[in-house]
Amino acid sequence: GITYLDHAGSALFPESLLKAFTDDLRNNVYGNPHSQNISSKLTYDTIEHVRYRILQHFHTTAEDYTIIFTSGCTAALKLVAESFPWIPEGKKQPSSRFCYLTDSHTSVVGMRGVTASMNVLSVPIKPKEILLAKSRLPAEEQNCTTPHLFSYPAQSNFSGTKYPLSWIQDIKSGKLCPIKTPGKWFVLLDAASYVSSSPLDLAVHQADFIPISFYKIFGFPTGLGALLVNNRIAPLLRKTYFGGGTAAAYLAGEDFYFPRKSIAERFEDGTVSFLDIIALKHGFDVLEKLTGGMEKIKQHTFALAHYTYSVLSNLKYANGAPVVRIYSDTDFSNPDVQGPIINFNVLDENGEVLGFSQVDSMASLHNIHVRTGCFCNTGACQMHLDISNEDIQRNLQAGHVCGDNIDLVDGRPTGSVRISFGYMSSFEDAQTFLNFIIATRLSKSDAEIPFQSVTKPTTESVPDEHLSFNSADKLSPTLQISDGELRNIPSETETTGSWQPPEPEAESIRAAVSKTAVPTFRKGGEPITVAKIYLYPIKSCSAFEVTEWPVGNQGLLYDRNWMVVNQNGVCMTQKQEPRLCLVNPSIDLKQKILVIQAEGMDPISVSLEDNTGKEAVICESKVCSHRVKTYDCGERIAGWLSVFLGRPCRLIRQSSDMKSKSRQKNAKGLSPATNISLSLVNEAQYLLINVASILQLKDHISARLKEPLEIEELIRRFRANIVISAPESFEEEEWAEISIGALQFQVVGPCSRCQIICIDQQSGERNKEILQSLSAARGRKTNFGVYLMNQPLRSSFSDILSVGSQVLPVLKENTEIQPPTSSKEKCSG
Repeated sequence: GITYLDHAGSALFPESLLKAFTDDLRNNVYGNPHSQNISSKLTYDTIEHVRYRILQHFHTTAEDYTIIFTSGCTAALKLVAESFPWIPEGKKQPSSRFCYLTDSHTSVVGMRGVTASMNVLSVPIKPKEILLAKSRLPAEEQNCTTPHLFSYPAQSNFSGTKYPLSWIQDIKSGKLCPIKTPGKWFVLLDAASYVSSSPLDLAVHQADFIPISFYKIFGFPTGLGALLVNNRIAPLLRKTYFGGGTAAAYLAGEDFYFPRKSIAERFEDGTVSFLDIIALKHGFDVLEKLTGGMEKIKQHTFALAHYTYSVLSNLKYANGAPVVRIYSDTDFSNPDVQGPIINFNVLDENGEVLGFSQVDSMASLHNIHVRTGCFCNTGACQMHLDISNEDIQRNLQAGHVCGDNIDLVDGRPTGSVRISFGYMSSFEDAQTFLNFIIATRLSKSDAEIPFQSVTKPTTESVPDEHLSFNSADKLSPTLQISDGELRNIPSETETTGSWQPPEPEAESIRAAVSKTAVPTFRKGGEPITVAKIYLYPIKSCSAFEVTEWPVGNQGLLYDRNWMVVNQNGVCMTQKQEPRLCLVNPSIDLKQKILVIQAEGMDPISVSLEDNTGKEAVICESKVCSHRVKTYDCGERIAGWLSVFLGRPCRLIRQSSDMKSKSRQKNAKGLSPATNISLSLVNEAQYLLINVASILQLKDHISARLKEPLEIEELIRRFRANIVISAPESFEEEEWAEISIGALQFQVVGPCSRCQIICIDQQSGERNKEILQSLSAARGRKTNFGVYLMNQPLRSSFSDILSVGSQVLPVLKENTEIQPPTSSKEKCSG
């Protein structure tokens, strides 16, 4: 049921590859290749066979190239940077230069860190610049032997642009000069992205260094790459460190070392990953058997990309505005200049960019796996999205870092969405993706237009029985509402009566708030009270409702103190395992036990007393980008959970001697909350929602669903700690602080919702319409509810939170609430 569209990130491994590999391991004993026994010789010989198979795949031989196994493409690039025969600045002869195309992977750009330490200058070259650099050096400068290195990608991992392989010979011969400086140029061809879907002929295009990662081609094994080194440059490479297997002889007591003659053995420090290397043999066998070779893969994947590009680029809103902005240097008409990668951002009908995180979340609901961000290629991202160097630095100051989900800063995109095809991609994958874009962005009448002129891509690799889009009847009926209509959808703040724009008095209050520098107390109106209190003893499991509850230094006492982890110790949430919501924990404070119940299971209890004795296993468990110390709750509860969930899992609890710290940015002018400790929550101690906001959302969702939603069901979906009853919907987003009895709370940001709200907390069933409706109702945002931190108490009252207590809010200076800066989705878990 998964539509996987991140083949540029990693290929998927076929079942036949795993079977062939495991059968091999069952039938043979492979020893360490550095030994001399029979099993070790078998390993050594098999590895040598694989080396030749790799050379064969790239149409070359051991006479021209050497294979050096590494942990991946990045390690291969680092090896080149460290061993290239650089001539530093300050010598009598001209110094070396390291030039790289700005459309390069981070791992290429990172080589300049090594060259800088060697006092070698790095020079970035824009793609347009090298096309203009076709002047030869003067004859007297052509005899200079200073070695320079130029690196460029055979295929951009950002846009799929294929840069000319003819550059290799042109640069080495001096016909093409990246920069005008005397010396001899060597070429590093970053082929990691290219070789996953295209044939590379090294007999014709003889680059000096070619780094690759095998998981990009086969999907398995990961953590294994190679550097293909041209034998003409190999003797010039320098080596300082020597590890096991690289020395022909050395002395421990004196500075004497003699390397092995083989270039591969000289640079492969320690024992190579020999079982993974053996897996490569089966990778090549299966790839050939399933596809017929790289040329067929190239044609098949390009046909899918060309078809998808053609439809995507023709999608228009009713007003004629494009649905997407595609970042490409080609028109997808030639597989020799364009790979099977499409990079784009989705636009609304006014031409504004929808953040890539929202597109990613929506795609996930449809079980479509895409890649978002800048794809470890800042240079290409800047070039295509028109992001300046100053913008990058400003975005960093705003809290945006590579790989997070902060997709818009000041309304401008920080990255984009990428889909990419591999040899196992099908025409249905392309259809499913296009169907998703159309269903979530266009009405039915809009969607009929672009498909009438599009026909099925012509490639033997795609089965003939698959039909192209030719009827709007096949399209999903979801989200058939334009953005303009969304702003006018009526919804309710009460069970009766339609929602109306804010009264003039409310507008004047907001205007006054935005102008004053002093936090203003909410004036007039009906009183606000606490309607419900929930805690979630086990992260991502069912809620435990209470009428009053003690408050601890991490929030509600025992809230999210426990979590369920898989056999690798990784936290399980409802995203991966929706049945967690059917696990019902409750706290008995008198008996000091946590009671866990589930349908069809006998209840089981766990002591509330910390138990970190001999039987407890202390582990560092990663929770939303920070690590917390936890201990295991034992075999009994692990067995209970494993039986109910049908997979191996364990219950762990946060250790009381190590607390996670808050990472929230605080509202202006308020005391800092950075020293407040957290339990196993994602973002903050408390999550607050408003019944009035729920009611407004309820009608919007019910109008789109066949069956009406109960208010209680919706409240449970949003997994709040504190549910308040306020007269105005979403007024909680204008608060800076609140007081509930003697307790004071700081509002630290909105909660940006993920797909967990799509899960019915009573049945565990999923309905993706909920998140889509929230996004539509809130103008493409998915914020609902606010995070709170507990201010230090300055009174002698007991720390108890009770239903019915009055809530006294303080309005913010600026009525637009800022989201917390985090690299993870903000869901309550």
